[in-house]
Amino acid sequence: MKDAVLVLNAGSSSLKFSAFPAGGGDAAPLARGRVEGIGTAPRFVLRAADGVAIEEGPARVGPIDHAGALELVLKWVRNLTGDRQLVAVGHRVVHGGLTFTGPVRIDDAVLAELDRLVPLAPLHQPHNLAAVRAVAGRMPELPQVACFDTAFHRTQPEVAGRFGLPRRFADEGVRRYGFHGLSYEYVASVLPRHDARAAAGRTIVAHLGNGASLCAMLGGRSVATTMSFTPADGLVMSTRCGSLDPGVLLYLMARHGMDGPALQHLIYHESGLLGVSGLSGDMRTLLDGTDPRAAEAVELFVYRVGREVGSLAAALGGLDALVFTGGIGENAPAIRASVCRAAAWLGVELDEAANESGGPRISRAGSGVAAWVLPTDEERMIAAHTRRVLGRDGAT
Repeated sequence: MKDAVLVLNAGSSSLKFSAFPAGGGDAAPLARGRVEGIGTAPRFVLRAADGVAIEEGPARVGPIDHAGALELVLKWVRNLTGDRQLVAVGHRVVHGGLTFTGPVRIDDAVLAELDRLVPLAPLHQPHNLAAVRAVAGRMPELPQVACFDTAFHRTQPEVAGRFGLPRRFADEGVRRYGFHGLSYEYVASVLPRHDARAAAGRTIVAHLGNGASLCAMLGGRSVATTMSFTPADGLVMSTRCGSLDPGVLLYLMARHGMDGPALQHLIYHESGLLGVSGLSGDMRTLLDGTDPRAAEAVELFVYRVGREVGSLAAALGGLDALVFTGGIGENAPAIRASVCRAAAWLGVELDEAANESGGPRISRAGSGVAAWVLPTDEERMIAAHTRRVLGRDGAT
């Protein structure tokens, strides 16, 4: 009997999943899907390995929690994988703190440590762990592996993680961590197939999507990134503000009486492209629109990316390649073109036709800095980590 690995990525109201063969290699998924509307009216999308939708629509059940969503996922996985036996579950866990520098098999001690990190990622970590507990409650014998968005950045020099705050705060974990690590790790793993010089040298990867960040890599290892203590820092995003003078928060507290929850909602849900445009946080909508406010939001997004590219190039001491990934990075040639033009001073020479066709290489022959479009696959990275961890543990 063939085996399968289930990958789960749990959010506050959604549960994304992928099923992969448990054998080694860079195996394609057997299926992908998601349950949306957890806690309200659940909907689902289920796709086969070729991306063709198998089912899509409202789930014929009442409101469900993460455990209920898992039951739906397991039912679909069993139907799609046929005689394959589920042998492990890999989870995306946003925060690994300073303790976890790589994927780890989950036991009671690991789960307790991940609970301790909840204050560092209160909008993400509880939902990640809810999925872990749902699996443990349903199939306690099934091995589970935690894969962290922060772990890839643990190779950064110590100075890159410091804030200019009293040391006592750093001692309790207030530092720059960085996120999107699973995406960056996947891109680093496939980059050698496309550009050996970039893989061994100085590369900036732009993960541009609803959440957006940049990572500076030297020899495929993270040396600096734009997100820091939380995923709200750095670039302007769909609904997140990005870098913000802390004095602005003090002003909002004093002038508008905003408390912690109100500021949190503002920073994560009312800002970014949505806040600046007053129209939408969806880059596709803004690029298609004619309202000048939409253009202003796009301009700010590109400006911030361009500034941070310069900052990370300084951290690297130069630049060999610029790689675009994520929903916007992979699918918005206008954004890629604007970013590349802003980086022309670094040696990026855009090939307009290649960019419009999606690449993968979108820089001209002879460009001093190569530019690429490489699709990311965090779920495949999690599946690979899960197989490796369980192989090390002697699990089958």
